[in-house]
Amino acid sequence: MPSGRRSSKRPYGRPHEELDVDRVWGNRARIERGPRGEDFYVAIPRPTDRTFVCPGCQGEISGEVQHVVAWPVESIMGAEAAADARRHWHTGCWQGFGRAR
Repeated sequence: MPSGRRSSKRPYGRPHEELDVDRVWGNRARIERGPRGEDFYVAIPRPTDRTFVCPGCQGEISGEVQHVVAWPVESIMGAEAAADARRHWHTGCWQGFGRAR
């Protein structure tokens, strides 16, 4: 027999949130080899209202535009320093990173 109490997990009358597949599966970063043989974690970030500067072309990247975030797998200063070195790239700039044009 159900109790007369309402669930406290979701406020009454509030609609269900849409399923966020990236959150469920985790926006896992893949590992790609850089131009000098070093490994980078590469991920596609969720949209945001921030603006970033691409290190490849020095152009602005709107957080609403799909782009790539990359950071080294290893760093002499440790994992935290490697994560602090992450940069937002235009997808084309990342694909051309370190390659002759």
